[in-house]
Amino acid sequence: MAHSTNGTNSNAGSAGNAGTAGRAGTAGTNAAHYDEKDIQVLEGLEAVRKRPGMYIGSTGPRGLHHLIYEVVDNSIDEAMAGFADRIDVTIHEDNSVTVLDNGRGIPVGKHPKMKIPTLEVVLTILHAGGKFGGEGYKVSGGLHGVGISVVNALSSRLEVEVMRDGGIWAMAFSQGKVIQKISQTGKTKKTGTKTTFWADPEVFETTVYDHDTIASRLREMAFLNKNVKIIFTDERMPSEDAEAPGPLVEVYQYAGGIVDFVKYVNEGKNVLAGLSKPIYFTATQEAVGEIEFAMQWNDTHYETTLAFANNIHTTEGGTHLEGFKNGITRVLNDYARSHSMLKEKEDNMAGEDVRSGLACIISVKLREPQFEGQTKTKLGNTEIRALAQSAVMQGLAEYMEEHPNPAREIVKKALEEKRVREAVRKYKDTQRKQKETSLPGKLADCSLRDPELTELYIVEGDSAGGSAKQARERSFQAILPLRGKILNIERANLHRSLSSETINTLITALGTGIGDDFAAEKARYHKVIIMTDADVDGAHIRTLLLTFFFRFMPGMIEHGYIYIAQPPLYRLAVGRKHTYIYSDETLKKEIAQLPPVSKYTIQRYKGLGEMDPEQLWETTMEPSHRTLLQVMMDDALLADKVVSDLMGDQVEPRKEFIQRHAKDVRFLDI
Repeated sequence: MAHSTNGTNSNAGSAGNAGTAGRAGTAGTNAAHYDEKDIQVLEGLEAVRKRPGMYIGSTGPRGLHHLIYEVVDNSIDEAMAGFADRIDVTIHEDNSVTVLDNGRGIPVGKHPKMKIPTLEVVLTILHAGGKFGGEGYKVSGGLHGVGISVVNALSSRLEVEVMRDGGIWAMAFSQGKVIQKISQTGKTKKTGTKTTFWADPEVFETTVYDHDTIASRLREMAFLNKNVKIIFTDERMPSEDAEAPGPLVEVYQYAGGIVDFVKYVNEGKNVLAGLSKPIYFTATQEAVGEIEFAMQWNDTHYETTLAFANNIHTTEGGTHLEGFKNGITRVLNDYARSHSMLKEKEDNMAGEDVRSGLACIISVKLREPQFEGQTKTKLGNTEIRALAQSAVMQGLAEYMEEHPNPAREIVKKALEEKRVREAVRKYKDTQRKQKETSLPGKLADCSLRDPELTELYIVEGDSAGGSAKQARERSFQAILPLRGKILNIERANLHRSLSSETINTLITALGTGIGDDFAAEKARYHKVIIMTDADVDGAHIRTLLLTFFFRFMPGMIEHGYIYIAQPPLYRLAVGRKHTYIYSDETLKKEIAQLPPVSKYTIQRYKGLGEMDPEQLWETTMEPSHRTLLQVMMDDALLADKVVSDLMGDQVEPRKEFIQRHAKDVRFLDI
């Protein structure tokens, strides 16, 4: 989960890719039918710097990281085409980035239509690339040809070096404009492209990349492209190997492809008996494309199904996911009935039953993928639905007949989930009848009813709740105090979770429903602000609440409705003036700037209850002065693993997480 400062909301979208990107590699890999004439020009680059959000989603951290993804995606396209097998990504100490691969290299000769070097066309003209029907690529993730040119436009400097046709060719740009014309700088038998860029600080809120975010994306690309080696070097971080000093280097290469991906997803979880090896099958249809599946059930109650089309994570699903869901539900129901595990008069198992505890990767490779919208988060090809469904029905049915013991374990788990779901439905119906006309008694609601204008503060304890109720602006701020720590739903099944009074209070107050019943349009507030004490207990309660939202109401996070309040840690008083301080580092700086003879007092706030209502309003609740962190899911897999590792039953992943991140602790409440 990533947090965006001051409640800024940004919806990142993939902006497509241009041409190719690459790195020095082996000789003799230039392919026929890929030269200057394959680069087709659709329009110019004029609007990118004026409206960068249209192309990369935002100018915040998400958009910044998108620059790297665009360049890497070009190299991945070369790998999918069979012309690259190694990609090097380096973040330098000054936060510039170099991407290097051993692909064919972007064409450098004069473009037949534009009459300028093709490399310049690719880097400076929007919608110029080899992916619009030429023979450069049969399968690619970059369809719109805007990627590398957008990166160029939004970089204060970009340098590109191409190795092809026996030579090394170089160009340099600034803010999308040529500052160094193409020239041959040497000879080589290698092929590929090396791109180095500096994100423009005039465009982006920050130009500092997050290591874990980049690592997660590169690891994902390596899983999806079997045997492709991706080497990630971060010169800002020291090597974890004390015997090998230097920058941190991580190598991602997976001979098992998406089978290894499923194993990675299930790390730290107990897989069902007999399923130590993930189930894998694939299907190909000449006119449609190729689809492959890897799946493995664990003993949790949550599904992790990740669907990809041409290496693009289709977070909103699409026809490939629809076909898969239809197929797997039919297969398990047919098996259960044919083996008398599901009685004749019993209802079929629902999709959520059979997919409970499922970790699954779906990867489809299409020549002409149809994505809905520029963000490319939903696949629309209707023909892939039938291929996905038939592939699952044949592949999974064959596996279950050949492996009866794990097959029965899978069906037994699904039947157990069915019975829990039916019990929960009855429970929810009873609760709905009891509460359909009333809100929780502890909720101090606001007078406005427009959810876009209202906000709910979730606070810990009656003491903080009392201060918040007095401090709030009653017209648009609602307060919901929670007593004690809520249930850790990562370790509890749905029935037990919904038996919790605190969980029910949250669900009722928010109004959206949960799971398959979730409806974002029913949200009673479009700002739900978690406000806990700045201590260890407060952090734990905050984590439990985030786990609740991630598992029960992920749509609240996806719509940008969840925030974390940032109360001050200190009140620094000098004479009659006072300043609120939000970090230890800021406190040290403020004290260092005081005259030597100054007399001052420092008040440390360990809990919200220590503030009077006026202080709480002034520091944490008044919209023009407060700081909120918006909770976002840039990477669902990364978020899922963090929640599972920290809140699940397995101790070892939690221990490893603490050991790995202990050095990053800045404040410890002892």
